Amino acid sequence: MSGKIIISPSILAADYGKLAEEITKVVDAGAEYIHIDVMDGHFVPNISIGVPVVASIRKVTSAVFDCHLMISNPIDYIDAFVKAGADLISFHVESNSDINETIKKITSANKKAALVVKPNTPINVVFPYLKDVSMVLIMTVEPGFGGQSFMNDMLPKVTELKQEIERQGLDVDIQVDGGVDSETASLCKKAGANVLVAGSYIFKSEDVKKAIEILKA
Repeated sequence: MSGKIIISPSILAADYGKLAEEITKVVDAGAEYIHIDVMDGHFVPNISIGVPVVASIRKVTSAVFDCHLMISNPIDYIDAFVKAGADLISFHVESNSDINETIKKITSANKKAALVVKPNTPINVVFPYLKDVSMVLIMTVEPGFGGQSFMNDMLPKVTELKQEIERQGLDVDIQVDGGVDSETASLCKKAGANVLVAGSYIFKSEDVKKAIEILKA
């Protein structure tokens, strides 16, 4: 894990009528990643975007595409998202796909794999897989909708995960997603997170560059 804080703006909060412009704006303002929430209406009670949108926006930027698959059978879609331009693919431990096989499918395509846990899932379920992934995403809201309030009781999971990563002597990023703003970002960083997903806080900000700088600081 690098000491550097990485910002991954969630395009779920962007204006889809001018998505290319919105992405360019946040990348120019200092965001390293673009967080792409993929929802199937089955694993989570909402439908967002899929492969064609990822392929379209890939032409706009060289920023890291951080694709968060909130879908029931992620293994079936890995090839399509790789082809569309995903760089980092995260999937839920609660999904139907075999965890080892899905990780293997992502990494064998020379992409980074990440595991995601919902709020009610204990963090220790990811411990056996840490040596094979680049990142773990801890949801700090229930997945499926943007604009929810940050769940403070998820912070001990971040600390527990950081301690286990250090115990195993690994280099694994810790990402948090949900309700991240100027106040909660500092709590996440203090707990051990180094990759922050923020949607509304960045895209609804009057000064995007300043919003990103505040999250990093």
